[in-house]
Amino acid sequence: MAAASILLLFFIFVHGAHSFYLPGVAPQDFQKGDLLKVKVNKLTSIKTQLPYSYYSVPYCRPDKIVDSTENLGEVLRGDRIENSPYVFKMREPQMCNILCRVTLDKKTAKEFKEKIADEYRVNMILDNLPLVVPIRRDQDSPAIYQLGYHVGIKGQYSTSKDEKYFIHNHLSFTVKYHKDLETDSARIVGFEVKPYSVKHEYEGKWGANTRLTTCDPHAKHTVMNNNSPQEVEEKKEIIFTYDVEFQESDVKWASRWDAYLLMSDDQIHWFSIVNSLMIVLFLSGMVAMIMLRTLYRDISKYNELETQEEAQEETGWKLVHGDVFRPPSNSELLCVYVGTGVQFLGMVVVTMLFAVLGFLSPSNRGGLMTAMLMLWVFMGIFAGYASARLYKMFKGTEWKKISFRTAIMFPGIVSAIFFVLNTLIWGQKSSGAVPFGTMFALVFLWFGISVPLVFVGGYVGFKKPAIEDPVKTNKIPRQIPEQAWYMNPAFSILIGGILPFGAVFIELFFILTSIWLNQFYYIFGFLFLVFIILLITCAEITVVLCYFQLCSEDYLWWWRSYLTSGSSALYLFLYATFYFYTKLEITKLVSAILYFGYMLIASYAFFVVTGTIGFYACFWFTRLIYSSVKID
Repeated sequence: MAAASILLLFFIFVHGAHSFYLPGVAPQDFQKGDLLKVKVNKLTSIKTQLPYSYYSVPYCRPDKIVDSTENLGEVLRGDRIENSPYVFKMREPQMCNILCRVTLDKKTAKEFKEKIADEYRVNMILDNLPLVVPIRRDQDSPAIYQLGYHVGIKGQYSTSKDEKYFIHNHLSFTVKYHKDLETDSARIVGFEVKPYSVKHEYEGKWGANTRLTTCDPHAKHTVMNNNSPQEVEEKKEIIFTYDVEFQESDVKWASRWDAYLLMSDDQIHWFSIVNSLMIVLFLSGMVAMIMLRTLYRDISKYNELETQEEAQEETGWKLVHGDVFRPPSNSELLCVYVGTGVQFLGMVVVTMLFAVLGFLSPSNRGGLMTAMLMLWVFMGIFAGYASARLYKMFKGTEWKKISFRTAIMFPGIVSAIFFVLNTLIWGQKSSGAVPFGTMFALVFLWFGISVPLVFVGGYVGFKKPAIEDPVKTNKIPRQIPEQAWYMNPAFSILIGGILPFGAVFIELFFILTSIWLNQFYYIFGFLFLVFIILLITCAEITVVLCYFQLCSEDYLWWWRSYLTSGSSALYLFLYATFYFYTKLEITKLVSAILYFGYMLIASYAFFVVTGTIGFYACFWFTRLIYSSVKID
């Protein structure tokens, strides 16, 4: 029984608890004939990365457009959820429903052509489920879901050699439902569509009772293969139509998101993670074994010399005991970065724990980003505490100054980059531009909550007794001997970042794919395992290089310990550049600037996190070894 419970917990941990959702995303029961209102979301493109609202192009509109209430994360993601004229009746099929007729002018034709050329997709929502297009390679293989359908297609038609633009103006919807046999009610478990381009024709004048000759409303299935596609040109008349088909499904409501979340091949994911895990753990084990054996021999030798009172000269890392805890140059900046790293680590750990347990369900749009922002704000108290404690150890006296710098520096740099990127998005008239009200909310979270909490943490940390060094520091600094080429700071720092990056780069591919190719990422169990590997790797590689540095009588380890593991952020940015040129099809300059701007922010955050891990590992290591030997 205990073994079965452990296996169940492990399965939930690795797969991110797909079927566990927060209260408030409760299932809705529908009776036959109940109205189902489809909502529309942003238009998205993996070529431009610039979202636009659905009604930025002349689609059919309801009598009154109503915006849905959105959380902070949704607004930052560029979501614009609005009502639409698409209305279904539960379990009542509809064929060839006429939505509206639109006559294009020069401006609207150009807008549609631009969206088709940039491969924009239309996103819709029904009962909180996103619209997907099922794609099958063959009849036996399971369907692969793609979010949203393309606005249209670009290509040649008939004997014409010129490329033309055709719009998808007929949508064939499939609504899947799970039926309750006792109450006859049903819950929606799937929302699919097949888009078509159809040049509709009708007899007589256009009116309320117009009947299309290209579409039979009494047929069980609408056949579109024999019709000409609808071309996008000035003065062209476009008639928008749709079908609705209802299919009973065995999928239960609690599992309806599984098909969306398991779009990627689990076997490849498992293989890559296990492969990375085995390599990193093997290397870590070898490094740990060498370090423990070497250190044990060093400590035994030094203590034995003291007991025998031999007048032999000290060598190795013990020789610099009088300088190893000397405060580094620019110690205030180091305190700020360490405090910011603690703030980030707290945010990352708590966010992933919530995600692993299923509390950040994809059905709660924007929930992940909202949670990260709020946790960042409230983790400010730990940032102030960590920076003030370290600052006091360095004999600092102005805790308010260090707290202010901790609260301002990292968010200030990120805000400056974000403001420039947001200005570019606003210039493109994209819905991804953050509105003024949201900007005000972000500033309030920063200065109204985060900054005061950093000061509270700084006050508490500074009131604590200063951390005492295990050995005394000499008044006159010791001269550092000339180092070998491989112990050059720049070289050792760059070498130190390779292994931590190697621990995460496979998972990084999946993360970048989900962000920039518009796919779901929800295997947070895998991500948490990779994060644990990253922690171990950063700590061990920094400790090893710090040990070699001290053995070569170089005691300037404070900043180098931070930069050694933090240099993995450089490789992350280089990999992001490689990913841009090999996997993405971005051609516009603004889109490229957005990509590299956001990846620069992500790399900077990664630098702060990994640098802090390496610093604390080295801080613990040096205190441990110098407190283990007898020093006069």
